[in-house]
Amino acid sequence: MDNINAALMVLRISVGVSMAYHGLNKAKSVRGTAAWFSSLVMKWPKLQAYSAIATEIAGGLGLAFGLMTPLCLAAVVALMVVAIITVHRSVGYFIFLPNGGWEYCASIIAVCAALSLTGPGAWSFDDAIGLNLALNHWAVPAGIVAAVCHLALCWRPPSSAVTP
Repeated sequence: MDNINAALMVLRISVGVSMAYHGLNKAKSVRGTAAWFSSLVMKWPKLQAYSAIATEIAGGLGLAFGLMTPLCLAAVVALMVVAIITVHRSVGYFIFLPNGGWEYCASIIAVCAALSLTGPGAWSFDDAIGLNLALNHWAVPAGIVAAVCHLALCWRPPSSAVTP
């Protein structure tokens, strides 16, 4: 059983720290991050920047520590779904393609799905404080719903329709 708990901890830490690091990188230049969101045709780009930074850092660290794990998993899944749809989908699958495909994001979602099925493991803050949320299995669907709602409210891709 310790091998399973160690494996779950490795998965949580690797994905969580990666997400938090992405957030810290965005935090180095909120103005640049906002400009990037604007280039993606997202409404309220400065709010998008702060929201992404906070979600990546808080969700990533929470996942790494195994604290409020279902919420953190949902947050990471939402981030990755939005990234796939707004940035990587049109590029193709492979990460080595110019502008990076959606392979990395899909792998992160797969790890989140596995963690949502198993829970954070005994070596987590959730377990240490007795926080047994029965929401683990809903983390991935909740993240997808959150991403779809976010995109519906905030993303305005250029129309492909021809206007006369």
